[in-house]
Parts: sequence; structure tokens; C-alpha cells
Amino acid sequence: MTDESTITIRVRFRTREAADLAVEHLVQQVGISRPDIFIQSASDQNTNGTSSSRGDVNRLDAPHEGEIEVSADIAASQIPAVQQSFGNAGAIHVTGK
Repeated sequence: MTDESTITIRVRFRTREAADLAVEHLVQQVGISRPDIFIQSASDQNTNGTSSSRGDVNRLDAPHEGEIEVSADIAASQIPAVQQSFGNAGAIHVTGK
């Protein structure tokens, strides 16, 4: 019997680029619906991550005030695939509820 209870998994990334890549992996490789995935600052500060990525390297106004959080509402049976996908994208911290 497959466990289809829904959980929310939260992951932190150092760059917005890594967070965006993780979202694309979840949608394209794992089959998570895009409306079930959320991206936000992991703190109360406006941030583009803790370090620059290629897309923001020349922007002097890109704030680097903290990590980027990606959260997704997933079926419990998807946990292994989602964790692997997040790991491949460079996740630095994972929590689930």
C-alpha cells in the first residue's frame, strides 16, 4: 500500500539560480504540479541568495541577505525522488512536516 498523505518539504539554497533549477527538476522530472511549489526568502529580508550566481553577478543592487527557501506540497511516496532532486540542485538544508 502506498502512503499518499501530503507533506510539505522545505529546502534552502544559497542562490536563486539553484532554487529555480530545483523547481524545474521537481516539475519536469518528479511530476510535481507547479502551483504546489513555492519560492521565497528564508528570512524576513529581500534576498537573491547568500552569493551571486551567473544571472546576478553584474548587478550591484542584487541583495545577498540570506538563503532562498523552496517548499513543495508532495505525497509522502514522493519523498525519496524529491530529496534526490533537491540534492542534485545543491540544497543545503532540508526539513519536512
